[in-house]
Parts: sequence; structure tokens; C-alpha cells
Amino acid sequence: MNKKQQVSVSLMLFVFCAFSFSGFAQIPLPENLDQGYPRLYISQSEKKNLEKTIKKEEWAADVLKGIHDRIDKYVERHVTDPEWMVSRLQMYWKTKSTNVYVNGINYSHADGEAPVPTVRFVGSRDYTTPYGTPKLEDILPYMDDPRGLYLPNKSKDGNPFEWAAIAKTGRVIYSINEQIIELARDAAFIYWLENDERYAKFANAIIHTYLEGMSYRSEPIDLLNGHIQTLVGFTNFQVIHESVLIDVAELYDFLHQYIEVNHAENIPMYDKTIKRWTDQIIKNGVPQNNWNLHQAKIILKAAMVLKDDQFYEDKKGREYYINYILNVTSARQWSLTKFMNFGYDYNNGVWAECPGYSQGVTKDLTTFIKDFDNTFDHNILPYMPVMEKAVKMLPQYLFPNGQTVAFGDSNYGGIGTEAISNLIRVAQKNNDKTLEEDFTGLYRLFAEDQKSDKNRKPRANISSFFASKPLELNPKYTKSDIDDYITQTFYAPNVSWHVQRMGTGKNGMMASLNGSLGNHMHANGINMELYGKGFVQGGDPGKGAGYLQPIYLEFYSQFPAHNTVMVDGVSSYTEMFSNHAFDLMGEYPKSEQKKDYYQNITYSDVYFLEPETRSDQSRLVSIVKTGEITGYYIDVFRSKKQRKGDKFHDYFYHNLGQSMEVLDASGNPLDLKPSEEMAFAGGYLYAFDYQWDKKSIRTSEDYQAQWKIDRPEGEEDVFMNLWMMGAENREIFSLKSPPHKAFKGNHGLPYDVDKAPYLTFAARQFGAAWEQPFVSVYEPFTSTEGKSIENISSFKDENGSKEFVGLHVKHKSGREDLVFSTTNNQKVKYNNMATNAIYAVFGKEKNGDFILFIGNGTELETKDIKVSASEKGNVILEKKNGQLFLDNEVPVTIWINNEEKKFNIGTFRSIK
Repeated sequence: MNKKQQVSVSLMLFVFCAFSFSGFAQIPLPENLDQGYPRLYISQSEKKNLEKTIKKEEWAADVLKGIHDRIDKYVERHVTDPEWMVSRLQMYWKTKSTNVYVNGINYSHADGEAPVPTVRFVGSRDYTTPYGTPKLEDILPYMDDPRGLYLPNKSKDGNPFEWAAIAKTGRVIYSINEQIIELARDAAFIYWLENDERYAKFANAIIHTYLEGMSYRSEPIDLLNGHIQTLVGFTNFQVIHESVLIDVAELYDFLHQYIEVNHAENIPMYDKTIKRWTDQIIKNGVPQNNWNLHQAKIILKAAMVLKDDQFYEDKKGREYYINYILNVTSARQWSLTKFMNFGYDYNNGVWAECPGYSQGVTKDLTTFIKDFDNTFDHNILPYMPVMEKAVKMLPQYLFPNGQTVAFGDSNYGGIGTEAISNLIRVAQKNNDKTLEEDFTGLYRLFAEDQKSDKNRKPRANISSFFASKPLELNPKYTKSDIDDYITQTFYAPNVSWHVQRMGTGKNGMMASLNGSLGNHMHANGINMELYGKGFVQGGDPGKGAGYLQPIYLEFYSQFPAHNTVMVDGVSSYTEMFSNHAFDLMGEYPKSEQKKDYYQNITYSDVYFLEPETRSDQSRLVSIVKTGEITGYYIDVFRSKKQRKGDKFHDYFYHNLGQSMEVLDASGNPLDLKPSEEMAFAGGYLYAFDYQWDKKSIRTSEDYQAQWKIDRPEGEEDVFMNLWMMGAENREIFSLKSPPHKAFKGNHGLPYDVDKAPYLTFAARQFGAAWEQPFVSVYEPFTSTEGKSIENISSFKDENGSKEFVGLHVKHKSGREDLVFSTTNNQKVKYNNMATNAIYAVFGKEKNGDFILFIGNGTELETKDIKVSASEKGNVILEKKNGQLFLDNEVPVTIWINNEEKKFNIGTFRSIK
């Protein structure tokens, strides 16, 4: 970008030096601001260079031609019919209303009367509507009718036009006005570039009508006096959607010279209106999430077309608004320093929103760092150390197939590379070779084929003239190792998220757990996402619909849509900005540990207080890798009400696939019968009524569920097998849930996931599910390989502990695993084995090799081996090819064949 092309963008950026580390002094304002117009993208002195570029570069000529093709017919029509385009603006043409009233999220009415037509307010905060935005040619001129808007109904054959109540039209009003303002902006640019007054007159007629009408508009009033009152702008229910003000600012910037010469008397009114509008955006909004950033982008663009403070009686000009965003904190607009410190975990770089939104914030902030540097020749990255960490942590979101986790309001997809490329550009500009090499290596991991976008055809937008030059990577800097960025476990307490993974690609394994802490989260308790054989099989279904739609509020954001446990049919709490985290009680290996650990077993143990029923919930999830292409997951979910009186606890698991079978332990189909037990009737959640084709059976025996992703001929099918330990007072269900909506594109799946039922298994434990927990073993496999597990059975503690879980997993390879889990700090015994641990595994191969794993415990002994510690911790003892290896987080004593040895704390190493 050239130096002055983006004073607006740059100042936008400048804002974001405010998100420096805690304790950083106030951010100084930029000096020597350009006093002339235009100033947002380019200055007057740079006009000749742009003209040369358009003459010399074919792409630039094509961009200019595209803009002309879009607007010329309207400009030419304006010459002979100056009212045609203006009359399409959505205004209170007849009523000239000044006061707008809303009823919560919907438009109610307007009153008051101005001397001129005023700008109409949007129809609803919920943009879902059967009505479409008509072509400009189909809009009724001066449309201000008590019947509402005359619009095409997309839900009817032929999309017939009909009158629609304003509250039913979503954002159509706003869309029409934005489209017209954008045309005026483009015309203002063409006028400035080519000095053809036809374009200026077209643009001026629109901006004058619009801003004069806006000058008489007051802040909308919520008749409910509710939360909406703190969100509304002058044109929209949410100030973050007032981006038409950015279009107005750009229009004003390019047209300013014409206005100065021909209509200078209007400038005070225009400036005052822009300031009032900006003040409204500052006054309202939500500061604790990405709103703060989006508001800042709008505010700074508007501020940059104002004069300096000294030119206004109230001293509120450019410097005032820039300083406000950078250094001033008010109720709903925080300084960027506070914003950064609130949102980022400075230990690991995670932003406190769901993954989709978190990535967006990091991308936007690095964009501002880059643009700020280009504009002011000042690199603010050293003052914002968390940003490097925030970009480097992005790969931690990835499943082995390269898709991100998608809890909360997120979608499955790869990580974007823009945040990485932004830091490469900053490094190149400042000749920081270390930084450039570091992030070039990371960039090549995810965009190795993106050599340069020189040949990409720019869009016919004004911004294309001022976009950054194509990124050129230094060929000396090679691709990094993915293991430099992805660790076997990762824990982000500020979003209550824990992940454990092994490997990449088809045969990798990964389990992700999340609570509900941060923004854009769901009411989901301890939720699990599960990977298997190339697909995120046990995935979150996404948000399903708009945030205000019933299906989002009543199903997609609630417990039954997730892989979790729900208590008494009523577990729920506030979705969106939620404050319900789990506690991480134990894990192996340690979060972000990169070396010197045993690689074939991981676990996490988390505790959650379910607030609606005041229930204790504990979930232990482990990955056990048994070979290059084989492995399984263990899931032990305990749940009980603190005040007793448990009615039932429901375990939900959803998995991809066109079919699901419910089987007994031997693999024979169970005879499930139609059931209406899971329903809203009875005082339970509405979510139950969004599920259908419900069938169930009562059983105390072990059982299985198996999902199949049926792929085309010649491709192997993919399965997930769930084995679950039986229990008294247990009923199991097969259900169909609303479609999985978090895949944007099918990502190699052979069916329309977003249209098909999301096949769901549920287990209902009557009474508490603590001494009779949900104990599951998940094994993903393919039709080519088949299952690696031959048989699973359970066993009890010979000492009589009621909170004990024991599993015996036999593999076709001859390996056998004995799994122990308990919660009451008691020693348990089975055959010749005993242990005291939250989680323990003894795996033995046919050749005599073994793995002895103690998770958060003090001892484990077999017939020939005993490991004992004086305090709880993780201990791993492996025998492989006749050699012993040990990893112990606490001092231990080991007896092998009656030989005793003591070992101090140490990471995974050979001890014999």
C-alpha cells in the first residue's frame, strides 16, 4: 500500500496499538495528519501515480472499467431523471419521522416530523425473512406506505411481490440503502479521478438526502426498555452493523473537494451528523468481545473524514475519536488495551471466544498491525507480544485432517493464513529476518502452493487500487515442522477447552473437550468432539440457524445437540456469552509439552458443576494407541445431583454417517421399539421435541452402537463403533437429530450432511449416574482394516468399591488392556492387580512387552511389578524390546521381581 492511501485504514490500525501488554502507557496520537481530502485510501498528491498505474497496468484498467460498468447507467439516468435513484432510498418520505420505536428485536413504529424526509430504520435484528431485496429497478419510488414494504416473497412460487410489514423484512431496508450509498461512493471516486461532474452530482444528491435525513433522526427507543436499548444504532439494531457509515465516510472523503466548492454550507451539518452517529456507536454495543473491535473499525473510518479537534466548538474531531478508541474506556466501548487484556490469555495466545470467532479476531488485529506500519512507518508489533503467540497457537485448533475444532458457534474448516501472512509482511518491511523466517515456515505448512497471487484478477472495487502487493516468500526459508506448533495436549482455561491428540492424517486420533466459557458458546456441559479415520465423526452440529431463531435457541445451543450428559431433562444455562467452565483435574502429558513423554496414551480428567440441577459431573477421556493404524478412546462420564433426588441422566452421542445400528455385545441387532420418553411433555427441554424417530429398549447388559459413512464404490467405508458398559436401570435410545450444519461444504463426505438427520445415540440412567456411570469405548475403523478390538468386558472391584470401573479390552493382535478408574481415593483390586488412581491402564503384548500407566494416582501393582508413590501423580513404566522406560511426575519406588529401586522425578527415559 502506498503511504497515504489509507489514512483511515491506518488510523483504524493505529487504534490497535492500544492492545499492548498490561501496564503499557497511553498510546500517543499520530502526528502530522493529512489536512486535505481525500485521505482515507489516497491523498491528492498521489493522484498522478494512480493515473499512471491505470494507464500502465491492465489489471488497474480492468478495475476502473468494472466500476464504470456498475455505475454508469445510473449516473447517465440521473442526468435526465435526477429523482430516480434518490427516490429508491429507504426513507420516511411522507411521514418524515424523527423518532423510531422498536419492540425488542423487531421494528414497531415511528413518529415525530422533520422538515425533510428522514432515514428509515431496519425491520428486525433477526435477518431471517421470506422477503428478498429487490433490484433497484423494482423498488417503488418514495416508498413510505402504512402497509410496509413492497417486496418479493422468496417462499412462494415465482417470488411474487407483496406488501410486507416492516418487522417481517429482516435487513432489507438496510441492504437497499447500503447498495445505493455504495454506488454513490463509487461515483464520488470516479469524479475525483476523472473530474466528470455528472458523477459528483449523482453522488451529492444521494449523500445530501441521506445525511440531511439522518441529521434529524434520534436514537431508537426500545418499548420494552430491554437489552436492545444498549445495542441500537441509527440504522440498525446492532451498532456493529452500522458499516454503512464506513461507506458514507469513503463517499464523503472523495466528494469533499466538490462539496467545498459547490455546497460548503452543508459541511457543518454533515460533520455534526457523522459525529452524532459515531457517538451513538460509542454509546452502545458490547465491549467484552469482537464487537469492541468492529465498532472501533467503524468509528475510526468516520473519525478520519472529520477535521481536527480545534475546528469544532465541542473540540470533538479526529484526535478526540482516535484517542477515545485507543485510550478511553466507557461502559460499552473499551480502550484497546483493556480489550486485549480482557480477551487474550497471555500464557497461550487463545482469544476468549469460540474457535471461529477467535481466529477472526487474531486475523483482524494482525491486519491492523500491518496497515498501521504501512501508513505511519511505525511497527507496533513489539509492543504487542501476545500477537505472535496468538498466531502460533492457531494450529492447536486442528484435528488430524486439518480441520479446526468447532465448538460453540463455529464451523469445521482449515485455519486461514492471513494472520500469518500479515506478520510476514511486517517482518519484511522492518527487515526482521528472524520473525520472517519464523512465520514463513509456519505459512508454508498451510499455504505451500500459494507462491504469489500476481495473476489473480482483482475485483472491480475501489479498494483494489490500494490493496497490498502480492506476498512474496523468501525461498531460503523452508517449511517448519508441524510439531513445533501442535502438542499432544493443549489446555486453554479462558475458553474451558482441552484437547488431546496423536498423529496426523487418516490414522491420527483426537478428542476435544469444552465447557462453556467465553463468547459464542453453547449450553453443553462437558462436550466432546471425536475424530476417526479422516473425519471429525463425533462433531458439533454448529449453530444451525440465526442466533434469534427458535431452532438455535431451543436445540442447537442446548445439551441434547452435543456429546454430553444432561440431568433430569432440564440441564441448561445461558448460551452465547457463558460463564460455565470445567476444572481440569488431571492430564497426561502436560499441556504444551513437546518432548520426553510416553506418546501412546493420553488422558484428561475434568469436573463440571451443572448449574441448573446443581449436579457434579466428571468426565475422563483417554486415547490409547495400540498400533500405527489402530487405537481406541475411553470415555467415563459420572454425573449426580448434589441434593440427590436424581430422576435420570441422559448421555448423548452424535456421529456422522448415513446409518446407525444399535447392537448387543455380540453384535446382534437389539429390538428397539418406538418411544416418546424423550419429549418436552413432562416439563423437560424443548430440545427433545426437535428430535424424531425415537426408539428405545431397557437393558442392563452391555451394548453397542455403530455408525457407517457409506462411501462410493471403490472407496473404503468408515465406521465408528461405540461399546458401552451395561447398568441396572438403563434405557438406550436411537434418535434422529436436526442436521449437522457446521460443515461448509461436505469436506469429502459422501452425503449431504447439512440436510440429513444427525444420527444420535442416547443412554438414560434412571437415578444417579455416579456409581453407575456411562462407560464407553469408541473405536473408529474402516471397511478395509476392520476392527482391531476383539472383545470388551467389564469387571468389578474385589474390595467392593461402588465407584469403581474396570474394563478388559482384548485385541485381535493378542494384546490385552486392563483399565481401572475410580474417584474415591480407595485401593481397588482385580485378580492379581491392584491400584489407587483416578485412571490406570495395564497393557500387555503377546511378546511380553507391557505398558503400566498411572493417571493421578499413587500405585499400581501386578503379579510381577509394583509401582508406588508417596503422592498422587502421573507415572508411566514401559517395557519394550527388553528395555524399561519411565516417566514419573512424582518420586516413585518400583519393585520388579522383588528387586526394589527408587527414582526421583524425571521425564520419559530409559532406566535399564
